[in-house]
Parts: sequence; C-alpha cells; structure tokens
Amino acid sequence: MPVSPSAADRALELLHERHADDIPHPGGTLLAHLRRVQARLASWNARPALQLAGLCHAFYGTDGFPTALLPLERREEVAALIGTEAEAVVYLYASCDRKATYPLLHRADAPFQDRFTGRASHPGPQLRRDFAELSAANELDLAHVDAEFRDAYGRELFALFSRLKDSLSAEAWSECRVLL
Repeated sequence: MPVSPSAADRALELLHERHADDIPHPGGTLLAHLRRVQARLASWNARPALQLAGLCHAFYGTDGFPTALLPLERREEVAALIGTEAEAVVYLYASCDRKATYPLLHRADAPFQDRFTGRASHPGPQLRRDFAELSAANELDLAHVDAEFRDAYGRELFALFSRLKDSLSAEAWSECRVLL
C-alpha cells in the first residue's frame, strides 16, 4: 500500500522549505537520499507509516548526520503533518545514541539511549523493528551510492544487520547480504 499522497506531499513541501534539496549528502542531496530511502522501504513492502518515516528521518538530524532540518520543539507539528506513528519512528531514529545503543540492539530488552535527553527507553517490538528496517534502508542507500562508505563500513554494518536479521524483513536482509 503506497503512502498517502497528501502526507507525503506535505512532507516533501516541508523538506523543500527547509532546503533539504540544497544540503550535500552522499549520492547528491539530502532530499535525494531521503527519497531513495523511502523508495527502498516501499520496494520492501513496508507499511505506509514506515515509508513516510523513511522520507522524513532526518528532520531532527541523526547521530550519523547531525544537520537538523527542524528543532525538537516542532515535534507536534511534524506529528500533525505525517502522523504520530511515523513521527515516533523519526524521533527514535534521530535520538538514537548509536555508540551506546548498537552493541546490544539485537536484545529485545536492550535500552535505547536518547542522545537528546541522555535517558534510556525501551521501545516496543514494532518500533524496534521499524528502527531496524529504517536503519537498513538508510545504510544500504549510503553503501549503494558511495563505494568508499561501503568499503569503510560494510563489514561493520553487515555484522550489525546480521545480529538484527530477525527484526528485518526478508527483502531487507536479502539486500544486506548482497550489498554489504
């Protein structure tokens, strides 16, 4: 099922307003990357909220790409724009302190360390799966468009996604094995 055109269109409008199409990113611009992540999730048959989160995952910046398009004070506005479910995925992805979270991420009871607040949380199973799937889509896009990135981080990412394979769709895991 495709993403609701109105939500995706509104998100794209905000991304243009925030100049995501002018921000350099591997493979072109940040906006091009966000669209590719959304398309990859759609090709894996991700549900619409996750596809929308893929398009918007850089709104608050990330641990790997600190350029934020919006301050956290606008979370309610983003939720109204793309829905609370998609915004929750966007926030979890943006807030993840990767160094603290990734080593135990494969454990269902492992905490997520929030880099904004410093607090730990325990997202439910669906949100954890969404995080894993979005992470795979994001990193696979980078590996696809940037051979140097793939050479530098491919083994590490393959190890991470191998630990998370039970949280990934069959399509995502297959692409991890092929590309990484």
